[in-house]
Amino acid sequence: MKSIGIWIVIAAIAYFVVSLQQADRDEAGAIIAAGNIDAFKIQVGDCYNDEAAAQITEEREEVTGVAGLPCAEPHDNEVFAVFNTSLTEFPGTDEMSSLAFEECLGRFDNFVGAKYEDSQLDITVMYPTSESWKQLTDREIVCALYNLDLAKLEGGMRNSKI
Repeated sequence: MKSIGIWIVIAAIAYFVVSLQQADRDEAGAIIAAGNIDAFKIQVGDCYNDEAAAQITEEREEVTGVAGLPCAEPHDNEVFAVFNTSLTEFPGTDEMSSLAFEECLGRFDNFVGAKYEDSQLDITVMYPTSESWKQLTDREIVCALYNLDLAKLEGGMRNSKI
């Protein structure tokens, strides 16, 4: 019986530690305190940094989460679109990468308020891998933007026209 109680305490502590590391959001969904964002809980308007941001599993190069922070703090990336692809079969990694970029490109101008070609921002994408497609029925594409000169972004980029 004592060992069950110990495992319950250990599980409770582990849950508490993990929950402390999660990004906090306000009622509107904006990040108000830095922390991890699960890859499947990324939202439009989320800001995150590159270093240790793309938490990639050792076995596969799959993003499991990003290091989110409030957009008021200097950051590397801001999510401007999240959507599911309408494909019914995984097209291959190169094709998925190209498709994801093209779909994100089509959403860029509306979010930033400037044409992609005239902007000082560029696009990075997260998209399903063949493994996540099969095992998790992952169809989600995440579009984020970053500064072409790799300088930190300050504030949100929605309608920034830069």
